[in-house]
Amino acid sequence: MYHYLNNCCQVLYNPFMRLNIDQVKKVAKLANLALSPDEEEKFSDQLSKILDYIEELNAVETKDVEPTFNVVSKENVLREDVEQSGLTQEEALRNAPVKKDGFFVSAGVFREE
Repeated sequence: MYHYLNNCCQVLYNPFMRLNIDQVKKVAKLANLALSPDEEEKFSDQLSKILDYIEELNAVETKDVEPTFNVVSKENVLREDVEQSGLTQEEALRNAPVKKDGFFVSAGVFREE
């Protein structure tokens, strides 16, 4: 049984064949990944198994199943925003290894070398 991987592309997938190395190289190039020959072989097998699993999922009848966007019924699991006092400047700087004039001192980020 052949299926389209993507409606925009005329690429067919045969679930009885595994992806070849050229197909893996193409996917890697699209993802901007540099793969070693060992990784190409490994991912050929793994991607083929993923496509086989997708094929199994495609066989499930979902015509009467309502789409689900959230699998739990809770809308917001965060706590209430409660106003509290924060740290004082002295408390915030207490463990700073280097401080100056009430501020943290750190190495510069934009330095020319």
